[in-house]
Amino acid sequence: MIEKEEKISKTAERKTKSPCAECPKNKKKQTEKNIYPVLPLRDIVVFPHMIVPLFVGREKSVNALDSVVNGDKQILLVSQKDSAVDNPKSDDLNRTGTLSTVLQLLRLPDGTVKVLIEGIKRAKIEEFITETPYFQAHVSDYPDEENAEKEQDLNALFLTVKTQ
Repeated sequence: MIEKEEKISKTAERKTKSPCAECPKNKKKQTEKNIYPVLPLRDIVVFPHMIVPLFVGREKSVNALDSVVNGDKQILLVSQKDSAVDNPKSDDLNRTGTLSTVLQLLRLPDGTVKVLIEGIKRAKIEEFITETPYFQAHVSDYPDEENAEKEQDLNALFLTVKTQ
């Protein structure tokens, strides 16, 4: 009887254990969430909450847009350090950009693409994963200092009201 109870408790223990964060399969899932296609921009910086129409003609950029249209429509917009560079490499791009959503995409007869994009939040490139057929990067959230200060003030106010 005791052996049977031990087996039951071990089975229940296995079922209730959460998957380990150190397991390679779970690490892969966590990092895949933070990999986004990168769209290099010339002469423009897109900030969060901006809605901007862009004309895209470079093959890498069109490929990046094609990859997100059927998915979650999330793309990282990053400005180039030098707008005169026609085919930028990863070293030619800034490491801070704006994670954005593709709202609308229209292919024009001349092969370019008109896209309407909304900036969502700032993001920081940790590393570039690939450069062909388009840039892909591992991205992390950029710490927003202004909101952190406002949140601290709000929490302090909440505690003051709560104690009264």
